[in-house]
Amino acid sequence: MAETEKQFDAVVVGTGNAALSAAVAASEKGASVLMVEKGPEHKRGGNSFFTDGAIRFAYRDLEGIKRIVDGLSEDDDIEMPEYGTEDFHGDLMKVTQGKSKAELADHLVSKSYETIEWMKDQGVKFIMNENQFFEKDGKKIFWGGLPVKTENKGIGLVEAMLKKARENGVEIWYESPAVKLEKTDGKISAIHIGRKHGGNTVIKTDSVILACGGFEANKKKRMEYLGDEWKDAVVRGSEYNTGDGIAMALEAGAVRAGQYDGCHAHTTDYNAPKVGDYSKPGDIYKKSSYPLGLIVNTEGKRFVDEGADFRNYTYAKYGKETLKQPDHKAFQLYDSQVRPMLRAEYDLEEATVFKADTPEMLAVKMGVDKESFMQTLTDYNRAVQEGDYNPSVKDGKSTRGLSPEKTNWALTFDRPPYYAYPVTCGITFTFGAVKVNSKAEVLGDKEEPVKGLYAAGEMVGELFYHNYPGGSGLMSGSVFGRTAGMSAAEMIRGKAFDK
Repeated sequence: MAETEKQFDAVVVGTGNAALSAAVAASEKGASVLMVEKGPEHKRGGNSFFTDGAIRFAYRDLEGIKRIVDGLSEDDDIEMPEYGTEDFHGDLMKVTQGKSKAELADHLVSKSYETIEWMKDQGVKFIMNENQFFEKDGKKIFWGGLPVKTENKGIGLVEAMLKKARENGVEIWYESPAVKLEKTDGKISAIHIGRKHGGNTVIKTDSVILACGGFEANKKKRMEYLGDEWKDAVVRGSEYNTGDGIAMALEAGAVRAGQYDGCHAHTTDYNAPKVGDYSKPGDIYKKSSYPLGLIVNTEGKRFVDEGADFRNYTYAKYGKETLKQPDHKAFQLYDSQVRPMLRAEYDLEEATVFKADTPEMLAVKMGVDKESFMQTLTDYNRAVQEGDYNPSVKDGKSTRGLSPEKTNWALTFDRPPYYAYPVTCGITFTFGAVKVNSKAEVLGDKEEPVKGLYAAGEMVGELFYHNYPGGSGLMSGSVFGRTAGMSAAEMIRGKAFDK
């Protein structure tokens, strides 16, 4: 039997970055806040628990970074490209093919830096991103618009925001999935929570913030919206992101929005766990150094331009391309010229790798067709053009006469020993969700808000299409989470949110 147990000003569904940002923002404005989490306490944090912590924002210049990252001094020899709101906006529009909704894109970009400052004020610590620079003559040369990450990856972010939420008096219930929303006179009035030891509990509330992810961990929905090939995709993060929030919002009058047949994906170790392993947090199974090497499928053939752009702008797209290959499998290839430059994840004990002194022996270990593989390498090596190799810029050192070409960072593959890392596609989050405005209000028919209902994180539709700039998903969770919390608090106080 349902029992109304408590009343809160706001109920936040989820415990990831977006949910925590919402809970902290609402509670610091004086609202009483309850967070509910579907999983047990040791599996809290949503997808944020598994991120590398890299977060994209419009920092403007090195001085903007120094205000965020403690400990940087004039003695640090750093070359930092400028990255302002126009750069961030341009990257977002470029990779989404211009489809990112203007209102949402503008809000994300324009609020990014102040949100980072706010996060720092809440206790989140930021450090320089070791994966975003190459060292030359003692100077750290950054690239790709992503020079900062949270200390101790996503775990550090989650723990810092959880600490602040508790300090603000936020109550958290675990193993307590949200089940249904109630409306009275067209406004949110209650939410049903299924508690493991307490039956179905009804919480009276004026506002609900849905920040419980997309449907990436729901195999049936993946197949329905993304295609049958997504049945076996590795789920890189939370096993609890099964689309519950979307379903509840739609039932309460929300409108579907965004690219339901699109998602963020990444090449991940072929032997990675099928769902996120909470005993091994952080993004440890991804394989992101492919622009420095080659990628072939199980037939020994290349299928993408590894050097089309920096990995921040291609990895989501290339993860999907890997899924289309036979057995949903590919291999990243590196020789000893570039092996020392690979990211830290290639050195972890969890990394699957084949090593050989000859390409022929490498083909045998990989289990690919040797003749086809050797022809691919021969054709590639012959096509490599002269030029200066510089992995910190798009150097134009390319091939000529191949399909696909390699348009940057093309070095001959001829220095033993040789390495092959088997990879598959891992899904991170889905792009289809519900219609939301820049106040994080969930919208129904005629663009009218569903009063008292807000959404953040993966629940925001119409922001990402086809691809996304690396680190912008985490930033979106923070920006729209904070916005949702502020909007809910202002609504509770009976004031219009206009900021």
